[in-house]
Amino acid sequence: MRRTLFDTEHNEFRESVRRFVQREVVPHAAEWEEAGLVPRDLFVTAGKAGFLGMAVPERFGGGGVDDFRFNMVLAEEIEYGGVGAAGLGMTLHNDICLPYFLSYCDEEQQQRWLPGIASGELITAIGMTEPGIGSDLGSLSTTAIRDGDHYVVNGAKTFITNGINADLVVTAVKTDPSERHRGISLLIIERGMPGFERGRNLSKLGQHAQDTAELSFADVRVPVTNLLGGEEGVGFRQLVANLPQERLSIAVASVAAARTALEQTLDYVKGRKAFGQPVGSFQNSRFVLAEIATEVDIAQTFVDACVQARNAGELSAEDAAKAKWWCSELQGRVVDRCLQLHGGYGYMTEYPIARAFVDARVTRIYGGTTEIMKEIIGRDLGL
Repeated sequence: MRRTLFDTEHNEFRESVRRFVQREVVPHAAEWEEAGLVPRDLFVTAGKAGFLGMAVPERFGGGGVDDFRFNMVLAEEIEYGGVGAAGLGMTLHNDICLPYFLSYCDEEQQQRWLPGIASGELITAIGMTEPGIGSDLGSLSTTAIRDGDHYVVNGAKTFITNGINADLVVTAVKTDPSERHRGISLLIIERGMPGFERGRNLSKLGQHAQDTAELSFADVRVPVTNLLGGEEGVGFRQLVANLPQERLSIAVASVAAARTALEQTLDYVKGRKAFGQPVGSFQNSRFVLAEIATEVDIAQTFVDACVQARNAGELSAEDAAKAKWWCSELQGRVVDRCLQLHGGYGYMTEYPIARAFVDARVTRIYGGTTEIMKEIIGRDLGL
């Protein structure tokens, strides 16, 4: 189905991103998978090309255009190139972390951080999840106790995407440990602050090129000027306000990954023969792929509508939750069925579908599990 949400400038941007992915990412993807992270230089190269900080005001070196369609194009082309894990750090940087700096930084903070975020010289991450608490943010135990002009931060975070590479970590802390949600604040903790340590780069089932780390804070002195929003206790509201865009970003990538798996499988079944004829000529293959093509197009239509709603300032938490859980579950179904059509070769890691299979599993977990998404939607139904 023809998509109608893009203008000429988005299509031109897409061509530029496609060339960038083919030139700067695809040739190195296997090496980065082995290494467990992408080099910091990738962010600088992307920044020079204009693929980071598209929404950052021009006076800070950004694109000056708050149009999520550009973010969507970047995420799609990374997935279409078959290198989703290698580019996840960039989409996290643009889609998930940047809004905190744009929405809650004062002028001095923006001058300090936005130019580096747009250039790729300052890589961002967000530290919410802690060992043992999962989605229950009210129970987080990382504390930030005021001591004069500083906060003293103690605690730990885990499963932090960009955790090894990050220079700036948007960190959820308890400035009032006696409270649950009302005690949460957001602090920017910076690379090099004494007491801020990175643990191991976690060994994961999939998405190996994306660094995912444990972070620890032992009496880290963070200037009060690194507090986001200018007041304590508003961190939970800040997180909730930005979660719809995070979930939309995951949905965009999930649909693009599903479409990529479909295209790869179509190529495979047209060329692979069994019993003297192409695998794609069997009725089961046609029916399976027809179902996948239909579901992907339907999901794409909803996600495109969500992107338009986001640009209009109308994307609700409930619609973002619908997009996130449905599209991530769709991705899982699609790659599983596509792997089956590859037969034994689908189980070989040299085939892209095998990597897509393991990479897909976490999308139903991060950004809020499927179960949490359904809880959000169910509450909106008055249940």
